[in-house]
Amino acid sequence: MRFRFLIPVLTFSGIAAVMWYALFNLNPTEIPTELVSKPAPEFALEPVPGYGPGLAQTDLATGKVVLLNVFASWCVACMAEHPFFMELKTQDTVDIYGLNYKDTPEAAAQWLARHGNPYKRTGMDLKGRVGIDFGVYGVPETFIISPDGKILDKIIGPVSRDMFESRILPLLNEAGS
Repeated sequence: MRFRFLIPVLTFSGIAAVMWYALFNLNPTEIPTELVSKPAPEFALEPVPGYGPGLAQTDLATGKVVLLNVFASWCVACMAEHPFFMELKTQDTVDIYGLNYKDTPEAAAQWLARHGNPYKRTGMDLKGRVGIDFGVYGVPETFIISPDGKILDKIIGPVSRDMFESRILPLLNEAGS
């Protein structure tokens, strides 16, 4: 009968141990995706108004490694990575494609006009359907796409210079992009 009282204590201890481990040993920017090594999902989207042609899955298979950045005008963290993407565009380091997520066309166009356009092409995912197909948790997220259009990696959160050098640049070098 005394052992019945140990059940809640042992349960609580087990949950506490798992949470403690997760708090200090898991990186939220490394949430696994089932799409790695698979082709990017099929899609075809209208462009952000005034920013060239739209964006489709076929645009991502360019023969070199490219980035697909999921962004929105209402996303504060997107603003943190945007200057770095503008720098990459200026240096012609890698082609970046923009997937505007759950935004209005007007807000997206104003945001790009105000902050600059680092994207080779943009697509408006007005209802978030394409984001769902890509497994987007939120914005920003960046997908590294292989020369033949397969997903090599997914970065959750803003892309920093350190993250670019440690996770993206090796993939660019490996593919000879």
